[in-house]
Amino acid sequence: MRVSMIGAGYVGLVASACFADFGYRVTCIDKDARRIAALNGGELPIYEPGLHDMIAANLREGRLEFTGDTASIAESDVVFLTVGTPSRGGDGDADLSYIFEAVRTIAPLLSDTAVVATKSTVPVGTGDEIARRIREARPAAAIAVVANPEFMREGAAVYDFKHPDRILIGSDDARAQAILAEVYRPFYLDAAPIVHVSRRTAELIKYAANAFLATKIGFINEIADLCECVGADVQDVAHGLGLDHRIGGQFLHPGPGFGGSCLPKDALALIKAGRDHGRQLRIIEAVAAANDARKRAMAEKVVAALDGSVRGKTVAVLGLSFKPNTDDTRESPAIPLIGALQELGAEVRAYDPAGMEQMKLLLPSLIYCGSAYAAAESAAALVIATEWEQFRALDLDRLKSIMARPVVVDLRNIYRVEEMRRAGFRYVAIGREGVA
Repeated sequence: MRVSMIGAGYVGLVASACFADFGYRVTCIDKDARRIAALNGGELPIYEPGLHDMIAANLREGRLEFTGDTASIAESDVVFLTVGTPSRGGDGDADLSYIFEAVRTIAPLLSDTAVVATKSTVPVGTGDEIARRIREARPAAAIAVVANPEFMREGAAVYDFKHPDRILIGSDDARAQAILAEVYRPFYLDAAPIVHVSRRTAELIKYAANAFLATKIGFINEIADLCECVGADVQDVAHGLGLDHRIGGQFLHPGPGFGGSCLPKDALALIKAGRDHGRQLRIIEAVAAANDARKRAMAEKVVAALDGSVRGKTVAVLGLSFKPNTDDTRESPAIPLIGALQELGAEVRAYDPAGMEQMKLLLPSLIYCGSAYAAAESAAALVIATEWEQFRALDLDRLKSIMARPVVVDLRNIYRVEEMRRAGFRYVAIGREGVA
């Protein structure tokens, strides 16, 4: 099986490496010459556990190739589209210019029986437009267009790709269904179900899945706020909810709001799709609005912990990426948190194991430190914004000795209340204010 991947971004790199690891010959094509040169030199543009070694091994074995040359497209059984679909302007609509540019490039090069599979997250109906454009360019060919969305979590993308909950094949074309089923044949032993649906249905499932996960996060965050008012512990509430198999425990983790490249963008795109079709998606609109408000409100917790003012004080922020095990800072809750603290007069010092280089592009004036302890030096408060494992077992005695004041604002609830208070800290968490 010969596979080409159009786009060497997050999805394209993970998919390329995993398909190559299954033994396929994979060519990952990207028009960015510097990115291709870096990849062939062993330098990845993203941080994802396990991906570097997998790419290196498959490059060495000759199963994986990174190039700007499109020649392999003519020999490929399946060509995957994995280019970005960022939000366009302020309306929340997905920018499909990269998708359609890729279609324009590959259309004249495809074999007459190729399958084009879209892994990029695209609005409902995009596959129809891709198919129309390919038919227009190649009217005599039998090229099929399939929706094949991905469901990978950043920080666990390699595992998720190789152990999927389901594989969606959005197509009514029996030949295309059979070819995609053959591509995913190595997943047979893991019993991952292959679900055949229409192309538009597959496109909508992707958006609906992300919107539902965002809703779970937004829900538990609002319950956390109520817990603080009534003296309940949100950790116990979430555990009690999650034991109900109809609900499940995943994504019931309170925090400073969801971020990243998927949930915020996809929620807005789904809202826009609803409006385009005369339907107001009130629940998803409320989730998106509540999430934005929550991110802005997190600075208020720090201010309250420091007796009403951060002006002239040093605040250490641990965690800049939107979640652990990734360097992705897109829509990170740390960004509005840091911005608000700076506007209120605080000096902010920060550390993240992987996300500092990305954050420097967004916040160049921020003080970046080489370790958690360097950030905490002389700080009036320490804020845990991302639940990296490196932050879960900090030396509390050392931390207390180097801080100006023993104040910890834990926006991820990674410590026990009793433990922190025994260590002599003023400890503020999410949804646990009534727990002493």
